[in-house]
Order: sequence, then structure tokens, then C-alpha cells
Amino acid sequence: MRTLFLAILLATLLGVAMPPALADGSATGPILIEDFTMQPEIRWRFFTDQVMGGVSTGGVSFAQEGGQPFARMSGRVSTANRGGFIQMRLDLTNPPPEGTTGVRLVVRGNTQRYFVHLRTGGTALPWQYYQAGFEVSESWTEVHLPLDAFTASGALLRDIPRPGSLSSVAVVAFGRDHDARIDVREVGFY
Repeated sequence: MRTLFLAILLATLLGVAMPPALADGSATGPILIEDFTMQPEIRWRFFTDQVMGGVSTGGVSFAQEGGQPFARMSGRVSTANRGGFIQMRLDLTNPPPEGTTGVRLVVRGNTQRYFVHLRTGGTALPWQYYQAGFEVSESWTEVHLPLDAFTASGALLRDIPRPGSLSSVAVVAFGRDHDARIDVREVGFY
């Protein structure tokens, strides 16, 4: 899987044709878009509700354990001052193939509920997204979130996000006062 990721990244950087699984717009299996091996700090952005006047705090760091790199997002989520989120977001250089049916993560954390937020070409306003929740445990766990499990944040968005319109993927601590700590080892689609 890591070899495929590196080949795709290299092909993208060099402008070479994509592997058949991606070039024809169809998914033939899991697609790894991030394993945190190659300078993830230049691709991932961290921000909080402070962009809209909230008071949540936190950060994202990148580490290794047993030779496996991962991202750790941690902080304090506060609903004070109409806030309530911290997030780490990856802007997609290319959307996943049209045959994509869901988002795949490998995660662990502090036994809390977290969310994935997807943005698309149709989520023009900052507060628009598609959201699906998941639970984490202290052990690494693979999580599959079908696209039809994502809920639109408002009535102006289509019911289910289209794979070809996806523009970003975010891991989010959201909606209630709590201490957040989530480690992410892989992000991809299936």
C-alpha cells in the first residue's frame, strides 16, 4: 500500500499518467491518500473555532511509534462563545474515483466520539460540510464510514456527497465541551 501511495505521489509530481485504478475514474480497492510518511505538516492544516470567535484550543503534531508515523490532534473543545470544534484538514489535490463508496481511517484515541468532515465543490460557505461520527479506543482501529452515512450540515447541500466533488477531508473534535486526543495513522477511501 505504501508503495502504491509513493508511486501515485511521484507520478503526480512528475506529471506522469496515473495508475489505471485512478486514471479511469473507478476504484478497484482501498485508496490510501495519507500515511504521514512524507512531510505531512505541509499538507495538513489545523484550526479551531477561534476563526469565528470561539475559545477552543489545541494543535496537531506528527510522531512515530514502532516505525509507524501518525498525526496526533489534541486540545480542549469548548462550546463557550458559540464555538465547539478543533480540526485537522487535508485539501485533496484530486477527488477520489467515482466508484468510491466511503472514507477509511486507522485511528486510536481517548475513547471519545470524533467526526470526519468532508467538503465538496458545493460547500461554498465556511460552515458547510458533510459529517459522520465514529468512536475511538486506546488501540489502533480501522474505521469505515460509508458516504451515505454522512449528514449534510444544511438544507442547501445534496443529501449524499459525490466522490468526484470531494475537495477536503478533516478529522474533527466537535460539538461538546471535552478534552480531545486522537491519533490518525492512515486516511483513505474505499
